Amino acid sequence: MAKGPAKPPPAPALIADHVSDQDRPTRREILTRVGAGVGVLAGAGLIGRLTWDHGGFGQTVGTGARQVRDYRLKDPSEHAELAIARARIDEISPDAEVIVKRAVDALGGMKRFISRGDVVVIKPNIGWDRMPIHAANTNPNVVAAVAKLAFDAGAKKVVVADGSCNDPARCFQRSGIMKKASAVGADVILPAEHRFRTMRLKGDVLDEWPVFTTLVEADKVINVPIAKHHNLAKFTAAMKNWYGVLGGRRNRLHQNIDTSIADLATFMRPTLTIIDAMRVLMRNGPQGGNIDDAKDMHTIVASVDQVAADAFACTLIGQHRDNLP
Repeated sequence: MAKGPAKPPPAPALIADHVSDQDRPTRREILTRVGAGVGVLAGAGLIGRLTWDHGGFGQTVGTGARQVRDYRLKDPSEHAELAIARARIDEISPDAEVIVKRAVDALGGMKRFISRGDVVVIKPNIGWDRMPIHAANTNPNVVAAVAKLAFDAGAKKVVVADGSCNDPARCFQRSGIMKKASAVGADVILPAEHRFRTMRLKGDVLDEWPVFTTLVEADKVINVPIAKHHNLAKFTAAMKNWYGVLGGRRNRLHQNIDTSIADLATFMRPTLTIIDAMRVLMRNGPQGGNIDDAKDMHTIVASVDQVAADAFACTLIGQHRDNLP
């Protein structure tokens, strides 16, 4: 089901276009408002006011230039900005590949996003030593479907990578992603020390931090998280998925998890977000482990706006964007 001409909830870009320099609040004011529970859309939108520069590295934020990796399309489009595809009632065995294609086609098709010869990075959630039935990692069939669409659109190379929380080799294998992604021709790259480089993000929490360079060196980046409960952030999908870009002691960020997520969403601006909600972890996230905690939904959410994608996807576990600081 595609939401046609109707606009999704306000995105940072839309807000930024209507704010003058004189009206810009200070970063302290922003954080005060966000900390007071402004909500995920308003919070990210306000940060967007300070960082929106249509894809450069030179925007002044606070006391210095904030690092940005912007892989979004620069041309405007009349296509939907948010699409929700679900299995039809008559589909006895819903096919993830079919549902992914329905969602992407509603946004104009993968050829709108991928050009011939592109190097494409796909960033799933491969954080946990869990099997697909636990719904802790992105569904491997969804990852394979996205990789296949990228190749069909003309991609020269498709890379699948993530910075796992548990042992990477076990995570990539037990999740099923290594096997499925490799089967369609994607390069699967596990995190290793030599693939991280310290970068100065200049965020409010993320200032200087090791970054998984494989995930930030590409022509196009597609974020493919799974929608699930998170015991600290309450919900995790698109924006929280960028934690996999980071090395180092990421648990140090949990004391200020909401601001660190906003920092990451400012730093990483993907070409496309495709949220896996084929099977959703409803509670005891992010690791799960009990199959009774997960629920089949056979749903895919695709969007050019990761904030809007999260604002809808959180409703799948009974959350609301205003409850996600």
